[in-house]
Amino acid sequence: MISRSWKKFLSSCKGVAVPGTLARLANTYAAPCTRTGARRVPAPAAFPRGTRLGEIGASWSRVLREESGAGEQSKGPCAGVCGGAGEECDSCCPHSPMLLPPWDHPQRTAAERRGKWWREKTMASEISLFFSVESRSSRCLNSQLQEAARKKLWALESDDRDVCALFKELSARLVCMQAQEDRFLLTFRTLEEVWKFSTYLTLGYVGSCLEQLLFDQEYWLNCALMEDTEIRVTVDEDRLATIHMSLLLQEGNFFSRAVPGVWQPEQEGEESLQLCKNELIHVKNIGEESKWEGMSLLTGQRGLVPVTALDPIPHPFYQWFLKNYAVGFGISQEISGTTSQSIVKGRCTATEDHRGAAWDELSFSKGDSIEVIGFFIPGLPWFVGKSVSSGSIGFVPTRYISPEACEPLGKGLVFLSEEEKCPLLRIPRNGGEQHFTTLLSDLARTDITSVYRLDGFEPTAMLPKVPSEAVLHGCKDIQLLQSWEEINDLATTSTSELSSPGSDSAPATLEDVLLEKLDDFDDPKFFIDLNAGHMEDADVFDPILTFLNQDSYVPSFQSLYDLSFSFLNSTFYGFSDEDELVLYLETSRNWAKRTHSVWAHVRLCFLLGKLCIKKVKFSQARVYFEEAMSILDRGFGDLPLLAALHVNLASIYLKQNMKHKFSSLLGKTVALLVCLPGRSFSSENELEVMMYVLREAIAVGNAPLEARVCFLIVKLFLQLGKNDEVLPFTEHLQCLSTTLLSPDTSSVPLDAAPILSYLYDKKYLPNIALASARLFVPSGVKGAPTPIWRAGFILQNTSKLLGSQLERSSIPALACFYLKQALHFSCESRAVPIQRTLCAILSRMYLQHGVLDGAVCYAAMAVTLSRLMGEEEAFESSLSLGWMYLLHSQPGPAAAIMWQLLRSLHGTDSVTQGGAVHNLLAIALKGEGQVQKAAENYLRALHKAKETGNKRNQAIALANLGQLSLSHGASQLSELYLLQSAQLYAELQGSEDLEMELVRVLLWLAQAMVNRQRMEDGKLCYELALVFALKWHNVRGQLHITESLCHFYSKVSPNPQASITYHEHWVSLAQQLQDRELEGNVWQTLSQLYEALGTSEALRQSLDCTKQSLRIFIDLEETVKAAEAWLQAGRLYYLMQEDELVEMYFQAAIQTALKWENFSLAMDLYEKAGDTFFNGSRNRDRAVEFYRGGAVPLARKLKAIKTELRLFNKLAELQIGLQGYEKALEFATLAARLSIRVGDQLQELVAFHRLATVYYFLHMYEMAEDCYLKTLALRPPLLQCSGEALYYCKVYCHLGNLTLHKLKDEQDAAAYFLLALAAATELEDQELQGLIRAKLGDIPGALRGPEGTPGCATYRSRWLSEGGRIV
Repeated sequence: MISRSWKKFLSSCKGVAVPGTLARLANTYAAPCTRTGARRVPAPAAFPRGTRLGEIGASWSRVLREESGAGEQSKGPCAGVCGGAGEECDSCCPHSPMLLPPWDHPQRTAAERRGKWWREKTMASEISLFFSVESRSSRCLNSQLQEAARKKLWALESDDRDVCALFKELSARLVCMQAQEDRFLLTFRTLEEVWKFSTYLTLGYVGSCLEQLLFDQEYWLNCALMEDTEIRVTVDEDRLATIHMSLLLQEGNFFSRAVPGVWQPEQEGEESLQLCKNELIHVKNIGEESKWEGMSLLTGQRGLVPVTALDPIPHPFYQWFLKNYAVGFGISQEISGTTSQSIVKGRCTATEDHRGAAWDELSFSKGDSIEVIGFFIPGLPWFVGKSVSSGSIGFVPTRYISPEACEPLGKGLVFLSEEEKCPLLRIPRNGGEQHFTTLLSDLARTDITSVYRLDGFEPTAMLPKVPSEAVLHGCKDIQLLQSWEEINDLATTSTSELSSPGSDSAPATLEDVLLEKLDDFDDPKFFIDLNAGHMEDADVFDPILTFLNQDSYVPSFQSLYDLSFSFLNSTFYGFSDEDELVLYLETSRNWAKRTHSVWAHVRLCFLLGKLCIKKVKFSQARVYFEEAMSILDRGFGDLPLLAALHVNLASIYLKQNMKHKFSSLLGKTVALLVCLPGRSFSSENELEVMMYVLREAIAVGNAPLEARVCFLIVKLFLQLGKNDEVLPFTEHLQCLSTTLLSPDTSSVPLDAAPILSYLYDKKYLPNIALASARLFVPSGVKGAPTPIWRAGFILQNTSKLLGSQLERSSIPALACFYLKQALHFSCESRAVPIQRTLCAILSRMYLQHGVLDGAVCYAAMAVTLSRLMGEEEAFESSLSLGWMYLLHSQPGPAAAIMWQLLRSLHGTDSVTQGGAVHNLLAIALKGEGQVQKAAENYLRALHKAKETGNKRNQAIALANLGQLSLSHGASQLSELYLLQSAQLYAELQGSEDLEMELVRVLLWLAQAMVNRQRMEDGKLCYELALVFALKWHNVRGQLHITESLCHFYSKVSPNPQASITYHEHWVSLAQQLQDRELEGNVWQTLSQLYEALGTSEALRQSLDCTKQSLRIFIDLEETVKAAEAWLQAGRLYYLMQEDELVEMYFQAAIQTALKWENFSLAMDLYEKAGDTFFNGSRNRDRAVEFYRGGAVPLARKLKAIKTELRLFNKLAELQIGLQGYEKALEFATLAARLSIRVGDQLQELVAFHRLATVYYFLHMYEMAEDCYLKTLALRPPLLQCSGEALYYCKVYCHLGNLTLHKLKDEQDAAAYFLLALAAATELEDQELQGLIRAKLGDIPGALRGPEGTPGCATYRSRWLSEGGRIV
């Protein structure tokens, strides 16, 4: 039935020119898309409560990008998105096929449609892709992982190159990302993009690709979580259909079905095309208003078709196939459609009498039981059957048969037999099981028995990383492996049983399937003798005629019928070229005619026809094939020959456009072509017949036939090695497998994921290849890819995705789950060598990603498995386990293993292995604190390395001795050893492993130099180490060295400019490693370094660095760090005297804390913002707002009394500086009261001293005197240090001046000055004593020395109120 939206379009076209562009039509259905560019951001205080940090960041990041010039890197989110926001979209999950549906849209008026035709065309082609992270077990949203994915997406918004590359691979174009709404806005420009993207949606690749993009290694290492998680993606399928429709109309060349009853063709004129219901039409836009040019695929006739009579085919694959695989004549009508019937086998019952019209048709009576030879496919006119009563075989017309008694093909098979699965699933040799088994073995290889190890140095390990508890738990799933008891039971297993699980491989082609049991038989061979005398001798041709005249199929005939012309090499010999062979076969044919050897005659005609096809002599081939068909009168004894004759002859009729002959032959040809499982292909030309049959199956809607033919096309393309051509059909076959899946089974008929993965890999689509392989579930079918193949494939393609070669030093975390699945599979098959290999790889992978518990666990497993294989393997695995223990800081177990290995080497001549053990034993003893024994074992290792002449091992032993000396403070001895080690490395040929070891040695040497204050030499070692790391592009090595250099130039030998240079390099390394948190932290440090330079240019650079860190912290939702970055940016604007932006950034910092209800952080930010003004030289009064209006209320809310006290002290000091003494008195009084509550005498002293100062400025001198005396009362009764004496001296001097000049009390003034003189005497400050004596000299009657006041410098006066009146 015609789609409703198409009708709407047609109704709007009445009296209106048919739109000629995609945009005009598509916008008829499109909701307007309102885009926003760089909008003005609201004031920070305007953010509503509950706003997420990321939402704040999304708004504020625009301001940052505008100011820093980085706005061009991100497209920014769209405010309104086409597709109906808020509508629920259908799920597009794996195994839920999505054929583009009819496009149903809300009703609009014709005027609205016409007005929207002329909109911008990109608006119509945009579509929203939403994603959600869900748990498979609970079928609920995993909010924690959803948030993690959203954070990653925020991080990618600033640099969307990876996302653009991913969607480009998925045949879509990224418009923008909207992390807050968990969606991507995509657009399409071509029909192929829509087709490919919808296919990837159907196959589940989009969600898997997003999973690969959005999750980090911690997720992949947590196998239980990863297995239970899926990313569900949703799109508006109606909108996708609209986009597809729009692109079809823009192209103006597509296929449609006819809708009857819409128009009367006899009334439309002679040019109108006569159409039947649902007839397929190829239509083209010729520019007319209401009629397009159409060609019927049924009749081949052309004419004008009203647009009202068209219902476009919605499936993109059908449009592509019908357009690219056209034929010269129309549909035959031999094949009919089917509704719910499926392909069956077994026996059926005749419903009517039938007498065969030709020798090859079976005669039967009503009620006869007929056995189906092969398959019974509904919709075909014929099938091959055998009469149960007579035993005769022939073609049976399906219209006289009831298939109700037949049985289905089997659980989940649907359109193929069980034996047909295996050959198709077999991967070519360069991507098959053996290839990846070898790859895994290479990854597991280690040199630990021959090469020493530097103490604590594993170049690829992320040792500082602390994994989450979930990851640690996930790596201990020993239940995945065999139990220790089961493994020990294997000790009795013979070595012949310890084989690889993939050793029983299936044959590569269907020909091999037919012949795999017949290898013991020799095919007959015939010598070609063209001697003229012999050509007339019947006895010469008797052997070949006897061989070819057998009335039934024998295996030796397979080479005659196969696709590869193998008979040229296996059956005939002695000819110099094919013309000689043709002559010989032609002569043999003539003798077959003379002797009436029918079967030999037929087979010779077939061989001659095949050779003609090979030389592209189709007419001559047709003559031979027709001759063979004409004399064949009992061909069912050799069904492969009968099928090959029919199919080859039909392909020639099709190629030569002989419609009548082709149609007469088609029905039986299709039965032989598609209904005989396991039939071998005989010619590449069979493709043309299969393409025609697929075209008819699509035209009539026969889904079972379509799937069967598509399967055969894929099979033939793969045998021909046409990887580019086979991919679309394989994808379609995978979709059909899911479509035809019956509800009562969970297994698909054919999981083509391995073949698809291989094909995607060849087309270099690493994301899709990886997604396909991850979705593949090994079935256990013999010869099909195993979990070992999947693990190897995923390892290889993940490395491609990361842009690196797969090496032992870079095993991706994404492969963790699949390596464990492969291990489980090899455990079930008891393949010990591959188990050990996988355990070694898993151990190394966990080591590289910092999960040392997992590394030790699998290394121990490898040791147990190695004992079943041999002493050499057990020694190697034990040594590796000991090394893992050492890296895990467990020297005890490592030492125990090393002692045991030393005992096992006793009495052997394994010098190198002994040295390796001594070296690791020394590292273990050092870890246990046994320094002397450690040194002895290092020396033994060094001696053995010298004995074998191994300079690398000598260098390592010397370096370890140097490090041992360095760690115990013997820097000079350490320097000696390390220099010798470096000299040995310099003599060796440079490889990455060697020079990265040298890097480690240089870092130790630099530390030894620095300890001996040889800064220049230390700097040289650091920088030389960096040169080697740069040479090999070793990013992690550079990171470690750069961190050391930054510390060196910041703390050890300060050099601001050099420190900035290395911090900038540190930033670039963090970016390469995609470590956003590290990058943000280094940007912050770099900002502080630039700020310290103090120049205007440096401040601008500091601001840029701060904004970079701010973006990152917003993306990562690091609330505290983001708030600090906002604050730092405000401070920098203040230093740059751009005051209009200062408070805006301060408010953004504070609002960030308040939205997360982090009141403690907000209080701290208020105070720091106030400090900026307080310590500055401009606008100091604005500090009051942040102190009094912001920080103080929060301090009271949080009951932070000390903070409140500090704030009031600052407020009092600020008002004193601003000469606001009345306000200063208020704040100082509050500070004094709080200081008493705090109970800290020093804080109390400071508060009362400041209060005394305020009283003095307010001319309240007696109150000032009282507060000063209070401060003196807070000091200890005995002087503790010279600082206390100085304080006494100054305060008493101040009191003396106050009472003398302000209170006019000479007696008290004299007493104060005398006390001050006593304190000055304690200080032994003659100058200060002289000043005080001068003061006393101005007071009549005052005592002239300390002798009159014994003890006054030691005891305070306690005769006043001591501040009691104040509080």
